[in-house]
Amino acid sequence: MNEAAEAPRAIGLGELFVLFLTIGAISFGGGVVAYMREYFVRNKQWMDDDDFLDALEVSETLPGLNAINMSVIVGDRLRGIPGAALATLGMLLPGTIVVMTIGLFYLAHRQDPYLNHFLTGVAAAAVGLLLAVTIQLGRKQLIHIRDLLLVGGTFAAVSLGRVQLWLVLLIAIPIAIVLYRPRRQPKITHRPWRELGKLHRHD
Repeated sequence: MNEAAEAPRAIGLGELFVLFLTIGAISFGGGVVAYMREYFVRNKQWMDDDDFLDALEVSETLPGLNAINMSVIVGDRLRGIPGAALATLGMLLPGTIVVMTIGLFYLAHRQDPYLNHFLTGVAAAAVGLLLAVTIQLGRKQLIHIRDLLLVGGTFAAVSLGRVQLWLVLLIAIPIAIVLYRPRRQPKITHRPWRELGKLHRHD
């Protein structure tokens, strides 16, 4: 079998930039994570769900915009530092242009009820996209009761209890470390004199 045929195709920097540029141009709000998974995991198959979830978990714990954090992490994972730089630029460029243009338009028409209805619809679409990604990834990760308890407690504290996020993380992170720490395997102690005693008894 030809080993060259089995080697993964190298991801071009131009292709990576264009893809992030596309995601930045068509994604709505927090729905950018859904678009990233759709392109990188399902369409291009450059990553699997586990790799994508690892990147998402890291980006969620870092300060700053989640979309930019994901761009840096995913771009670096796929093509190193140049990939991270081009991915971030591709993600930022459409939003910067569109927000500046729409910002000027919104200032002139912010009292228009149709515009407010449009923005409400965009927000609802972003929530739906995030919910879809949560279900797709969560069904593979939330498999134990401790997973559900940790997620439910975090949600209740932030959404219902109005506890500040930094305080919730300060409490949840040590709990997660304790719950998910690797279990130490029991050390097997060899006692050759006991085996030798058994041999003597059989004799």
